[in-house]
Amino acid sequence: MRLPGSGARRIRSGAATGARRGRAGLAGLVVAGLVLALAGAWAYARGPRAGRAADAGPPHTTVEVSSGGCGRGWDEPVPGVQVFDLRNTSDRAAEAYLEDSRSHAVYGEVEGIGPGTTRSLTVRVGKGSYTFRCLLEDADAVTGPTVRVASGRGGPAAAPVTQHDLIPPALDYQKWIAGALEETVRLTGRLRDAVDRGDLAAARTAWLPAHEQYERLGAAYDAFGDADGRINGTDAGLPGGVHDPSFGGFHRIEYGLWHGEGARTLRAPAAALVREVTALRDDWAQARMDPAQLGLRAHEILENTVQFELTGRTDYGSGTNLATARANLDGTRAVLSRLRPLLASRHAVPGGLDRAMDRAANLLDGFRHGDRWTPLDRLTRPQRERADAVLGDLVERLASVATLCDPRRTS
Repeated sequence: MRLPGSGARRIRSGAATGARRGRAGLAGLVVAGLVLALAGAWAYARGPRAGRAADAGPPHTTVEVSSGGCGRGWDEPVPGVQVFDLRNTSDRAAEAYLEDSRSHAVYGEVEGIGPGTTRSLTVRVGKGSYTFRCLLEDADAVTGPTVRVASGRGGPAAAPVTQHDLIPPALDYQKWIAGALEETVRLTGRLRDAVDRGDLAAARTAWLPAHEQYERLGAAYDAFGDADGRINGTDAGLPGGVHDPSFGGFHRIEYGLWHGEGARTLRAPAAALVREVTALRDDWAQARMDPAQLGLRAHEILENTVQFELTGRTDYGSGTNLATARANLDGTRAVLSRLRPLLASRHAVPGGLDRAMDRAANLLDGFRHGDRWTPLDRLTRPQRERADAVLGDLVERLASVATLCDPRRTS
């Protein structure tokens, strides 16, 4: 779960770009129907030709996006799947939503439409009333004329999530993190004490619970700042690799414990780890998570698990990548439990997602044997393929959570 070429964890390089980069990657998934278990609440398309059908497919309608002509061009509504070619005739960047004219539930959206450019949106419309809402950069939203479709079954729609909607779950999650950090301090203290008294067998036993506890905090890593790299960074990009003086934290201790280093060598890294975790706990009351990132993090935690834990790229000798994956699953549940009211109120009760989460938990639990976990290199080929398939499917389903919970402008 780290960014290649750095000692810090991978979860997005910055809040300013994370949400947009996340949505760009998710759009195709949702439109293609790969996450329909939850994305049934959202028909989403983005980017040039995003969601565009084959040439012999649905009819195309050119619709204007501007302050004075928002929605102009949809004059002959017909039911069924169709492509709207959204033409931005203004001199500024814009985004456009197709909404239910009464409830304002969104059927689809396109963002980042540059001046003078056209981007496409594929949706299914049926009996009901529709409007396009155009949001130009640095300008108030404009609603186009109401268009009524007389028959047919429309596609899925959901009320947009706003920044304000995400504040309560984000605050509740921050409180949960505060308690989890208390437990992390306690467990890392136990690890340090075992190293201090020279009991390396006890230190190896204590390392995993402490590391698992930290791994459950995945949606907060971006808010931890540089502390995360010092606590849970890797040796990637360090000139001296695992022997570099700046390599520290959980994985420095892991390397030493499983590569024959003595207690004297490990006392300083263990003490530094406790100091870093304690400082993070003490400073957390002043930290502020970006509510807009919460849905994206619900997807990214396990996205990174697949990329880094299931490939063994973060194993420094303990062979506990599957334990880390299980802790990451717990961390994902912690985020989803806070987002559940928003999902349920948008007719997106994630039954299929819950079943996928349970399936992943049962699979990973099968690799646990008391206090020990099967190392990745001991899995059979069918076991590896099963783990990749189950976790990969879950990541696709979680993509819809990020899409649905990405805050949108409403005015």
